[in-house]
Formats: sequence, C-alpha cells, structure tokens
Amino acid sequence: MSDAHQTAPTRFIEVEGDRFAYRRWGNTDSGQPPLFFFQHFRGGLDHWDPLMTDGLAQGREVILYNYRGCASSSGAPRNKIEDKADDAAKVIRALGLPKVDVVGFSLGGMVAQDVTLRHPALVRKLMLIGTQPRGGNPEADPKIFEVAPRPVPVVEDFLFLFFGPSEAAKQAGRDFWERRHQRADQDPPSSVELMKAEVEASMAFYAPLDAEKPFAHLARITQPTLIVNGTNDVMIATINSWHMVQNIPDAQLIVYPDAGHGAQFQYPERFLKHAIQFLEE
Repeated sequence: MSDAHQTAPTRFIEVEGDRFAYRRWGNTDSGQPPLFFFQHFRGGLDHWDPLMTDGLAQGREVILYNYRGCASSSGAPRNKIEDKADDAAKVIRALGLPKVDVVGFSLGGMVAQDVTLRHPALVRKLMLIGTQPRGGNPEADPKIFEVAPRPVPVVEDFLFLFFGPSEAAKQAGRDFWERRHQRADQDPPSSVELMKAEVEASMAFYAPLDAEKPFAHLARITQPTLIVNGTNDVMIATINSWHMVQNIPDAQLIVYPDAGHGAQFQYPERFLKHAIQFLEE
C-alpha cells in the first residue's frame, strides 16, 4: 500500500461532461470490494478521519468521492438525493467496479441508501453513520441552522455539531480537527451553490414515500447493514437510527456513549474495530 490518506493523489473521472474528484488507495490484494465513501453536508475529500480511512485501507481499497459540483468536482450541484445517488452509480461503473461496500455519513447516508435502493446490484454491504431514512424525524437542535451554514466553519462549530458535550468528547473533537487538517494539499472548500442545493435535497428527503408506512421502503435494503450513531445527535435525531434498524431486515445498530453526530470521529479506534468486523464477517 504505497499511498495513504495524506498522500493519495486527487484523481478525476469524467461522466456526462463533468469531472468527479476522488482519491483511491489501499490493499488491492484483499479480495474485498472497495469501500466507497459518501460525505456529509458541504463535506469534501478532506473531511474524513485519517485514522478511519487508513485503518480501513489496510484490508481493502478505499475510495473517497466528491459529489457533482462539490469542492474539486465540476458541474452544477444536484438538489435531489436520488440524483446524487444516480451520479455515484455512474461513477462507480465508470471506474470499472462491479460491486462496492458503501459507507455514508449524514447526508452521505441518505445518498448511500438511495444508491442501494436504486442500484442494488452495485452494493454488497452498507454502513450508515449519523443519518436518517427518507421520511425520518427531522427534529434537530435549532442552533444547527446558525452554525452549519457558516462560510468558514471553525473548530468550535465542529465540536457543537459533531461531538458530545463532555470535556473528553470535546478533546476528542479537537484531536480529530488536528488530524483532518494535516494534509498539505487540501481539497478546496465547497461553494454556496452546493450548500443551497444540499439544503434543498435534505429538505425533500424528509417527505415520506408513504405517509401511512413511512419506512416500508427500507425493507428493500436486503444488504447487511451497520448503523452507527451517538446518544445525542443534534444534527439528525438519534431516533432515526432506531427507525432504520427496525425496518432494514439485516441491520444492526451501535450507539456510542457521550457522543453525537460524528460518533465515528470521537471514537475512531472503536469504530474501526466494529467496521472491520462487520465488513469481514
């Protein structure tokens, strides 16, 4: 494994006239499908945790991906989750990948669900982190509408949005913040246009497909699924993780203590053990 999170080059693949940015590295001899990453609201290639990505890359290839119009990807940002999912499926196929494992965080978890539902033959296993199902509970701390859209988020914003309230949780957040800024050639920040499009996409995702049975569609996700969250997610209420594990037939749920939206960043070593066990079992 010659590359790593801090050194893997940013590559581009053209699909329908736009260039999609991605980084790919890891163990190519494992016999495991690559692990394809879908990122949170406004997030780009450098918003993942190197401990998480490099740890997972020991056992498989990992592929970090920018949506259309996100950061270093070109094109007009999509304002529907299903369109983001279809773009991703086209990129996966353009990369010559017959099947992938998928991890989706926050908004990325919404995209990951729609990739799985709309293109089920592409997905072997699914990890959903800090996210919600279509038609889920939109309750959130009102403060997020002040903090999340800030043009240049600072560490205090991330501590509130992603981490638990204790001093230990906040220190874990500062440690994550330092790790994620170690790469020299950082992906450019996402645009205001992307932020507006992703707000529209998220709001539309709140509407259920069936008002009487809002989660019935989740029964069509037959892939083994790992759901992870913190006890108090201020961005996407933790109850949404329970709705998913109740309705996805082959799902399991892990909730980390004293944690919030970014539980995997607060407990990177613990998450890594759980994720590897899930992917390899």
